[in-house]
Amino acid sequence: MIIFAPLIYQNMLKTLLKTSLVAALAVSLFSCSSTPEEGVVNVYTHRHYEADQLIFDKFTEKTGIKVNVVSASADELIQKLELEGANSPADVLITVDAGRLHRAETKGLLQTISSEILDTNIPSKFRNPEGYWFGLTYRARILAYSKERVKAEELSTYEALTAPEWKGRILTRSSENIYNQSLLASIIAANGSAGAEKWAADLLANMSRSPKGSDRDQVKAVASGEGDVAIVNTYYIGIMLNDANEEERKAAEKVGIFFPNQGDRGTHINISGAGVTKYAPNKENAIKLLEFLSEPESQEILANINFEYPVNPSVEVSDLLKKWGNFKTDDLNLSKLGENNNEAVIIFDKVGWK
Repeated sequence: MIIFAPLIYQNMLKTLLKTSLVAALAVSLFSCSSTPEEGVVNVYTHRHYEADQLIFDKFTEKTGIKVNVVSASADELIQKLELEGANSPADVLITVDAGRLHRAETKGLLQTISSEILDTNIPSKFRNPEGYWFGLTYRARILAYSKERVKAEELSTYEALTAPEWKGRILTRSSENIYNQSLLASIIAANGSAGAEKWAADLLANMSRSPKGSDRDQVKAVASGEGDVAIVNTYYIGIMLNDANEEERKAAEKVGIFFPNQGDRGTHINISGAGVTKYAPNKENAIKLLEFLSEPESQEILANINFEYPVNPSVEVSDLLKKWGNFKTDDLNLSKLGENNNEAVIIFDKVGWK
């Protein structure tokens, strides 16, 4: 039985099963072929929100182009694209975090496109300079603090969380999480490799527990008193405040929202984004879908249903986000998050941030 096998064989079996699963995805998840089909666009997406399907339905209603969707994790979709190669039916890859989009780009899974509509609707900092991918929404990585034990005026920057007074009070996810990798990548860009390594080591020393769990779990830990300040994405707070589960709502109500680094570079942000796949059989339809996703109608849906910030500057944020107020964002081109990702992973490993 597997449970009695040596650990090394258990790990080998897990890897084999995962590889087999992805191989199965490459064969069975999509029923269409890689032959161009009039009136069709095939989307591989990591996002799993009802807002997305609503937008896809509106796109079909407006254009007559049917949207076929395959949903899986970002890693599974990227591996699926690699396995399929030139035979892939996928036209569009949608995922979260610029680091993952950069990974798909460097693996040769995306192609450059040119669109005046995309260039008009999406500011340059939210898109790849060469046109490999485009941001659709953004979220800020903020400080969720205990309203009972922390005053907002005690907070300032990501860097200040390493001060002695925060010893045993900080909460965040593991270093395997792409959101933390991108945060550290932004700190590398701002403070250099040595500064980023010192920050990671000092923040780790100030944590109230070993890094673990989701962003929701960090908020719950602050609410329960396990820590005082958590590093989380804004949209998780929005989702929790509007959750049908009373426990989720009460936890989110106990934390305040603080946008760090307003006195210098601004708060770190990241995106959900999309690119046209390298071998897209329906390239023109793919570009039309990306353009539609950047238009005000789609951006308003994303902003109001999923509590994300629209990349299109002509679109207002949701009422909840308005309550949190305006804030200065880090103007770093998000391509840098992908470029610095490997170094961020190395630093996390070096300082022992698991």
